[in-house]
Amino acid sequence: MQNKSHGQTKQQKLPNQRWLIHQEQRETTQQLSKSLEILPLIAQTLINRDISTIKQAQAFLDPESIKLPSPIQEFPDLDISLNLLEITISQKQKIAICGDYDADGMTSTALLLRTLKHLGAKVDYAIPSRMQEGYGINERIVEEFHQEGVSLILTVDNGIAAYKPIAKARELGLNIIITDHHDIPPNLPPANAILNPKLISENSPYRSVAGVGVAYILAVSLAQRLGKLDGLIKPLLELFTLGTIADLAPLTGVNRRWVKRGLQLLPRSQLAGVQALIQVSGVKAQEQGNTKQTNNQKSLKPDDIGFRLGPRINAVGRIADPQIVIELLTTNDMGIALERAMQCEQINQRRQELCAEIEAEAIAWCEESQINLQQERVLVVVQPGWHHGVIGIVASRLVERYGVPVFIGSYEEEVDTDLATDVGMTLASTIRGSARGIPEFHVFEALQFCDELLGKYGGHKAAGGFSLPGENLDKFRSRLSEFASQCLEINQLKPLVTIDGEAEFPELNFDLFRQIDLLHPCGIENKAPIFWSRNVRISQQRIVGKGHIKLTLAKGETEIQAIAWRWGDYFPLPQLVDIAYQLKENTWNFQTNIELELVGLRLPIEISHHQNSSTPPQKAEFSYSDRPYTCSLYQIGDTQELRIRNSRGEVLAIQQGKKFGLLGKSRNDAKEVNVSEARFFNLIRAAMNALKLS
Repeated sequence: MQNKSHGQTKQQKLPNQRWLIHQEQRETTQQLSKSLEILPLIAQTLINRDISTIKQAQAFLDPESIKLPSPIQEFPDLDISLNLLEITISQKQKIAICGDYDADGMTSTALLLRTLKHLGAKVDYAIPSRMQEGYGINERIVEEFHQEGVSLILTVDNGIAAYKPIAKARELGLNIIITDHHDIPPNLPPANAILNPKLISENSPYRSVAGVGVAYILAVSLAQRLGKLDGLIKPLLELFTLGTIADLAPLTGVNRRWVKRGLQLLPRSQLAGVQALIQVSGVKAQEQGNTKQTNNQKSLKPDDIGFRLGPRINAVGRIADPQIVIELLTTNDMGIALERAMQCEQINQRRQELCAEIEAEAIAWCEESQINLQQERVLVVVQPGWHHGVIGIVASRLVERYGVPVFIGSYEEEVDTDLATDVGMTLASTIRGSARGIPEFHVFEALQFCDELLGKYGGHKAAGGFSLPGENLDKFRSRLSEFASQCLEINQLKPLVTIDGEAEFPELNFDLFRQIDLLHPCGIENKAPIFWSRNVRISQQRIVGKGHIKLTLAKGETEIQAIAWRWGDYFPLPQLVDIAYQLKENTWNFQTNIELELVGLRLPIEISHHQNSSTPPQKAEFSYSDRPYTCSLYQIGDTQELRIRNSRGEVLAIQQGKKFGLLGKSRNDAKEVNVSEARFFNLIRAAMNALKLS
């Protein structure tokens, strides 16, 4: 039974967020909308992605219309790589693939294994142990390949920073081709050939490919050269699509074009492993684009991979043996495929349990330690016994919760905490961790700032991994705080919600939902559009599942259902709010409706009087510190809100019983302020006197 939302007597807790609402560009929006026959909200979304001309928009909406340059023209070492592979295959010499244990690395490995076997090569593979060895090719793997008589090593999704292992391979007389997409180090390893999009023009359409994209380009180019492309393209495109989305690669350039094709292939996959994975995960294909199409073509959405298929692949690399995924994606036996898919399912369930346990323990530690995040500006959480394979996921969730960069770690070996304290064991242990950032914070630069305190580390702007001696933990925490204080303002310590435009409830219909399909595939650098609506009434809300809130929202005469994932801590939500959301399609009992997935919520500043109370607000004028002000007291549901306006049009809005208020000329630029500070407290007291409330 649904419970209606009532006014709250306890202190209301809301998502800790800041909103960035793109400025509406009416003239350009109207021009694109009219010329391309798209809704203004869709046109505005394109403009927000720096697509503002008709030519740019047409190319974006129809990526197949773009003429691609030959990869050989773009990748300087591609021709060398093809020649080397062709000779090795023709001479029946051994090829060994060195992959990685994440989804990108495992799909890349499977893709090249399938290709090379299809082309008649003698090929095997190895993936380093996440727990014992960490990321990338190492000297042990090189020496084992040499002992096994391997002639050519092919790295996928790694190798660009592995100078010593690559040099060792060359000393042993092995040829080596690096295929990678990570950042370029100061000194390139001495490989025979290096394929990395970071080494090509920034304007190249191939610039954004992940490791699986480099593998796909190499595989297709090699099969073309050997005249054996038949029957290969479609399965490789499916693997490319899985790896690209699961690795959170930008869905721009060729990624957008090829992923769009791959999403259409996956529902009728030619790969037994993909069929099995779709079956056990319960993914259902949806009709593509406009329902006016008569061919009823089905397609997957990137979310199906990002939230359903990808995690089941990634979980294996995090806490189990990557060989399970390689067998899943290379077998043609449906029986084996279903066995491996069920293993992925079970491992992913265990991964979810581990994440939930570690997240709960991390939150409890944060609450108990009462860390001042506005002062520290970074959260460093290290505890014994946490699984290294999943702490990166927990780091992302803590960023979402606290709005600050998060560095989370555990000790290399499990230790008894009390015993460790007694004998100094913790101090002698090595900490391994993962980091996740916020837009204004560069994770890899932060790690570089702590260079002398760390062992191994790596990463990029948004994420990283590191290790350090336990005795350096306090210094590491202090140094990170110092770095964060240099680059982060207090008002940036909240999760950012970037919003494309404002929508009224009658606009939230199937027509808009179908046109959003034109923007797909959405993902990194082409995010699904987020819209917002103001002064929305929550008429019903209840907790469902593991801490989610199911809501009925109303504005005017229109009602719509919504879901707020993982917002149980904020239940019950206030009765009147501004909301930010994505549109989703929900089918239940054979009936399909548009539903909102809330990603943002805030108390409204701009209140429509007739929606909240038939009683007009109390108003008064007063003077404070020789400056004129006006003030009003509004009734919002069961809560009162005081608003004070100065001569410059700035409004301070404070709800009854709250420590924080909002200050700004409009809701778009309002900042949260602590109203217990003397400058605000005395102004509020003067306003209350003017309203005869004290």
